[in-house]
Amino acid sequence: MPPAVTRRRAAAALVTAALLVPLAACGNDKEKDTKDGAAGTDLTVLAAASLTDVFTTAGAAYEHAHPGTKVHFSFAGSQELAAQVRQGAPADALVTADTKTMDGLRADTGKPTVIARNRLVIAVGKGNPKKIHDLKDLTGSGVKVVLAAAEVPVGRYSEQVLDKQHLTVKPVSQEPNVRAVLSKVELGEADAGIVYRTDAATAPGKVDAITLPDAQNAVADYPAATLKASRHTAAAAAFVTWLGTPEAQQILRKAGFQQP
Repeated sequence: MPPAVTRRRAAAALVTAALLVPLAACGNDKEKDTKDGAAGTDLTVLAAASLTDVFTTAGAAYEHAHPGTKVHFSFAGSQELAAQVRQGAPADALVTADTKTMDGLRADTGKPTVIARNRLVIAVGKGNPKKIHDLKDLTGSGVKVVLAAAEVPVGRYSEQVLDKQHLTVKPVSQEPNVRAVLSKVELGEADAGIVYRTDAATAPGKVDAITLPDAQNAVADYPAATLKASRHTAAAAAFVTWLGTPEAQQILRKAGFQQP
């Protein structure tokens, strides 16, 4: 066989081999992505701001039970998380503080399941210097109240409970998430704010929580779902399922969340 032909065949074989390598690698990556808890799996979970503390604990527990899997959280107001999903932000699962936001993302998520519930309280400065005891006290002219914006779940719940009591509150500011409301009260920039009871519980030395009667309260549902754009579909589904297990539920209960 002429040397030129031999060289051409050898070159063709090298090119074919080079093309097959990345394809095989892609196949291996896809297999790795779809295995529950596969070594090296990194999950990104978009979660409501009110879950910041409890999910940090839950994430550590999940990683301990699933060696090789890392869970990264991005916390924000549910409306901000929804915007990120619509804009195609790379993530694997979503947990919001209301069903309305989740329902608006049906085209982008798997079937959601409620993993916890929450209730509202009035957060006030330590020692309650303004002597606030109920929702009506928030209407006083000398009381600086901060609420979450209406498009934020906790802001919408706040409007509901105030409207139910036929009360009008003029907040000094409207915040993008519940932690921002809590921060204003902690820093003394507001006398009171309506937050979830689990958020008030994260600052026991800085704020007091005024409990609202059940008849005047609202129940916040926390649905969790996988995202259809996830590159780790099986691992994402495994994490969402785990949130309903006794281990995860115990962590949520300890933080003050109610059973779904």
